[in-house]
Amino acid sequence: MIECRTDTAVVILSYNGRKWHELFLPLIVQEANQQYDVVLVNNASTDDTFTFIAEQYPQLATVTITVNRGFAAGYYEGLKQIKAKYYVLLSADFEVSTGWFQPLHAAMQKHPNMAACQPKIRYWKEKEMFEYAGAGGAFMDKYGYMFCRGRVFFDIEKDEGQYNNSIAVFWASGGCMMVRTDLYHKVGGLDEDFYAHMEEIDLCWRLKNAGYSIGYIGASTVYHVGGSVISYGSTQKLFYNFRNNLITLLKNEKASKLLWLFPLRLALDGVAGLRLLLQGQFAHCFTIVKAHFSFYFSLGKWLRKRREAKKNEGIRNTDGIYPRSIVLDYFLRKKKKFTDLNWQPPSL
Repeated sequence: MIECRTDTAVVILSYNGRKWHELFLPLIVQEANQQYDVVLVNNASTDDTFTFIAEQYPQLATVTITVNRGFAAGYYEGLKQIKAKYYVLLSADFEVSTGWFQPLHAAMQKHPNMAACQPKIRYWKEKEMFEYAGAGGAFMDKYGYMFCRGRVFFDIEKDEGQYNNSIAVFWASGGCMMVRTDLYHKVGGLDEDFYAHMEEIDLCWRLKNAGYSIGYIGASTVYHVGGSVISYGSTQKLFYNFRNNLITLLKNEKASKLLWLFPLRLALDGVAGLRLLLQGQFAHCFTIVKAHFSFYFSLGKWLRKRREAKKNEGIRNTDGIYPRSIVLDYFLRKKKKFTDLNWQPPSL
């Protein structure tokens, strides 16, 4: 067990991530400055990454996972071995900025009912642009579709200060998420069976179902490379997005809503598959079908996880749920930006 000297462990999950550590660790370590401990989790790397870490950063604590079972499982196993008041889950392909940590920590200290929060996330390759996952705060619509301020489906905005405020959101990006350790473990942590994608949404939804809030802190900024493990637009990413979205809904949504939502989502996912088919993207169309069958074949397991999650339910926190359909607003009503929606989540 690693016991941190500060109240926060910045935990970086790494699989063959030397190139990212060479780029990004210097500022992460420099910014620590007695504010947080840096812990690297070796997710069964097969290269010389951790030889490099031992030589260049001997002061950093490391945890070793012997078998790589994906992002969610790596954190699931690694975090059990780290003792701190707060965790910051920070993906290896993130660059922090000067002063990034203090606003997150201050917000967690100020709002004791806030279970987790994220900073503003911009794109590393085009630093004035928001990044796909998390962006300027993340939400879910009434039908279970996820979107962000600064990124609605295929439209990504330039950061011009329009989302600098701090607000309550539905979920925080797992690429850079600060979370209360006790609550993280209380609700069961990241679901290791997700492998990758949406595991943080599932975690945040369980925290919200237990009555806690999730925050976005606009005064903190980080930059994400993105697609460094599973590339954007790949069939693998598409598979996990569709399958894990169904799992997340089944585990966390009210039973009365699931009765009509699941048939509707089956139809909507069918429309998405047909659209890909008409575009000649046959492999992507088949991937959606494959994702659904993978979900149905393991239905018993997901139902058991739902029953386990319900043990921690309290008065559900519904902040960050968009009351309309983001799909209809975007594709039919041509509302391409968050500001077009005429809807505002609560401020912190």
